Amino acid sequence: MSTETVPAQASETAAPALRPQAAWRTQRLRISRLTAFAGVAVLILVSLLLRTRALHFHFWVDEGISVGIASHPLLHIPALLRQDGSPPLYYLLLHVWIAARGSTEVSTHELSLVFALLTIPVAYWAGASLFDRRAGLICAVLAAGVPYLTAYAQETRMYSLLALLGVIVAASFVHAFVFRRRRHLPVFAISLALALYTHNWALFLGLVSAITFVVVVFRAPRLERAALWRDGALAFGGTALLYAPWLPTLLYQSRHTGAPWDLPPVLWSLTQGTYSLVGGRGAAVALLLAGGSGLMTLRGSSPGRRRLALAALSLLLLGAGTLLIAWTYAKVTPAWADRYLAVVLAPLLLLFGLGVARAGRLGLVALALVASFWVLDPLPTSVDSKSNVGITMAKVRHHLGADPLVLSTQPEQVPVISYYLPGVSRFATPLGLVPDPRVMDWRDALRRFHRNSVRSVLLPAVRSLPPGTRVLLVTPLGMASKPLYMKLINRASVQWSTALAYDPALKRVKVTDAMANVAGVAVRAVLYEVRAHPATRQS
Repeated sequence: MSTETVPAQASETAAPALRPQAAWRTQRLRISRLTAFAGVAVLILVSLLLRTRALHFHFWVDEGISVGIASHPLLHIPALLRQDGSPPLYYLLLHVWIAARGSTEVSTHELSLVFALLTIPVAYWAGASLFDRRAGLICAVLAAGVPYLTAYAQETRMYSLLALLGVIVAASFVHAFVFRRRRHLPVFAISLALALYTHNWALFLGLVSAITFVVVVFRAPRLERAALWRDGALAFGGTALLYAPWLPTLLYQSRHTGAPWDLPPVLWSLTQGTYSLVGGRGAAVALLLAGGSGLMTLRGSSPGRRRLALAALSLLLLGAGTLLIAWTYAKVTPAWADRYLAVVLAPLLLLFGLGVARAGRLGLVALALVASFWVLDPLPTSVDSKSNVGITMAKVRHHLGADPLVLSTQPEQVPVISYYLPGVSRFATPLGLVPDPRVMDWRDALRRFHRNSVRSVLLPAVRSLPPGTRVLLVTPLGMASKPLYMKLINRASVQWSTALAYDPALKRVKVTDAMANVAGVAVRAVLYEVRAHPATRQS
């Protein structure tokens, strides 16, 4: 059997397996192309309403880092990321977007919104081209309302882009290797490479894709296996070739950067991560029950059903396998955060779309129930929900005077503080003086934190200032006591606050109010003024 005849046969045998067995249900559930396109258009409009309520929110730590890195010259960004630990694609796109739209909260959030909205028609294409239009529309509904995308459609980070690319990776994998539609081989190779250039967790997706490919090969008919191995070599080899230029930087980052702020995940992190993707326990249970019952109908001995069951198995392995490998890695090298789960969302979205479509009325009821959970448990609308840095800096901005010194005991806060204090150039943290306040240098951060203190960093920086200079100390509130990095930040906050408060050469000018209602880590700012000549100060 040639590889060119397999796709046609696969599509012909798979199509009947997708139709409900009862003739009356087939007629009632038939969806025309025009109806499907109109449905997708309506979903985009609904999603636009859902995902523009928080476009004006102030930046939090990571968003400040995004804008700071993207504000550098385009060709400098890849080298800068040796300090940050991330791949370059999103920052390059954000740089171009900022050049066209500006760097305000709304304008930079719009880029993430574009990626999230594009995920809706792409999810429809994936579901409809792999299964049928009904499955495609359900995939589009999930993409249009899933709270994970709603949150990150309004954040200046790469996660909505990663979700969009993940849908293409998962769909093209099934097209190319399960249904044997070889024209999707370059789509898979390029989309996986782009995902790798977007976020390092795509490495887990790539690894699980290779494992899933081996499973597909050994479950395929013997006559197809040789062609499958060749196609896999072409596709994965193409991805490796495209990603190879970044490998030296990745290896450097793996040795010198990381997530010292993170703890190893616990077992419950797996379920909590899943809940965060779909909007809570209720939505997760509804999708699991309906999707699971629909997937159970795929059992059968016909070639079409076997091919369709293999597609479902592939999506399950891509989603659950990536989640498990990421969790296992994070147990050894802490790097776990629910926001990284975009690579897991994409294949599971397609899998649930297929399962819910196959569940008939139960699937429609579950879909309505899930939508009600999303409406009844909306995202917070307070402008302080991510960070109060913007509001806090607005309270002190006009009191800073000329050429102030800004001190932050949480080093990674500097880029977002710098964003809201655009005229300030001098910053210091427990890691030392900050040469570029738009970038957080994570290289060996934990070791550097141990080596610096009040005596070696704070006092030399403050005692070099002439009388009349303002000194702003920014400290985090409610910081966790673990891991060690957080403990060091808390210790520095106490030591630096005490040292400045009891320094006779400083006069306290202003203190901002604590904002305990902030969902993230709030900050407190205390403004001092140098009132004595450096030579007259006591050591």
